[in-house]
Amino acid sequence: MERRDFCTCLGVCALTACAGGLSGCARLLDWSAGGRAADTRAMGGAEATSPPPAQPIPSETATAPPAQAPLPDLAVSRGDDPEANARAAVAALGGMSRFVKSGSKVVVKPNVLTGRAPQYATTTNPQVLAGIVKMCLEAGAASVVVLDRPTSSPRQAFDVAGITAAVGAAGGTVKLLSDRNFERVEIPKGRVLTSWPLVTDVFDADVFINVPIAKTHGMAVLTMSMKNLMGIMGGERGTIHQDFAQKIVDVNTLVRPHLVVLDATRMLIRNGPTGGNLKDVRSAKTVVAGTSQVTVDAFGTTLFGMKPTDLDYLVRAADQGLGIIDLSKLTIARGTA
Repeated sequence: MERRDFCTCLGVCALTACAGGLSGCARLLDWSAGGRAADTRAMGGAEATSPPPAQPIPSETATAPPAQAPLPDLAVSRGDDPEANARAAVAALGGMSRFVKSGSKVVVKPNVLTGRAPQYATTTNPQVLAGIVKMCLEAGAASVVVLDRPTSSPRQAFDVAGITAAVGAAGGTVKLLSDRNFERVEIPKGRVLTSWPLVTDVFDADVFINVPIAKTHGMAVLTMSMKNLMGIMGGERGTIHQDFAQKIVDVNTLVRPHLVVLDATRMLIRNGPTGGNLKDVRSAKTVVAGTSQVTVDAFGTTLFGMKPTDLDYLVRAADQGLGIIDLSKLTIARGTA
C-alpha cells in the first residue's frame, strides 16, 4: 500500500529496532593495510546475507510469535517542529537503533554550501541536524561527526548556517575539512568516473547518514541526497559538471548511506543552489526519511511538483539498479509530528 498510518509504523519500531542487521544496507569500500581495497562490506554490521533458518516449534502447544509488519520504504512527516519531524520519520523506519549500535562511529553529511542563515533554505536546517545527532547518541553512538566541504570559508559557512551551535549543543562535533582529509578511491562500477578523491571519514565510519536539503539547482534542476555527495568529493569539483548526471550516479554506486533524511523544512524553489532571497523560499515543514538515496530523491521531486523521470540522474540510477523511482511500487508512511 502507498500510505501507512504512523501509529502502525511506530507500533513495530520497538521490534524492528532490535532486529540485528540492516536489510538492503549501504555498502562502501573497505579499508585494507595497503590502502583502499576494492572489496565491499556491509557498513555498520554483519554482511547482508540470507536470513537464518526458522527455529522449530518446541511443542504442538507453543504459540508462534506474531508476524512483524514490514517497514515502509519511505517515511514522510509534516509539522511545525523540524526536530520532531526528523524524529517521527526515523521512528517510522524502525528507529535510529536500527542503524546505530552501541559504540558506533557516525558521520553525518548535511548540505552546507555557503554561509547563509537557515531561513534562506540554502543549507540543511540546524534543528533537523540536531535531532539526528541526538538520536544517534541516544542509540549509543560513541561519536557523531558532522562534515561537509563548503564552497566558501568552512568555519563561516557552518557558523552562519547555525549548524556549529546546533550540533555542539546536541553533543556532536563539526569537522572542518582540509585537503588531507581526502584520498583517491577507485569506483569499480563507475561508467565515467572510475576514481576520485573522497573524504576518508566516510569509509572509517560505522554509520553514514546523509541529511541534504531539498532545493533547486541551475544545472542539476534539483539537488537532494544523490547530489549532496559532491560534498564528500575533493579535487577539482568543477570538472564533475561535465557529464554530470552519470558522474553523480557513479559516485552513488560506491557511497550508499545507511540512512537518508531529506530536509524540506524550507525549500529553495528558485535560484538554487545558493539562493539569498526569501521570495525564493517556500515553507514545506516536511522531513522525508529512507534507506535509498534514489528513492528519497524520487519522492523529493514531488515536493516541487515534478516527477522522478524529470531528473536524468534519477532515471540513470534506476536503470543501473540503484533504487526504485516508481513511487507506486513503494510503501510510504505519512504522518504529522
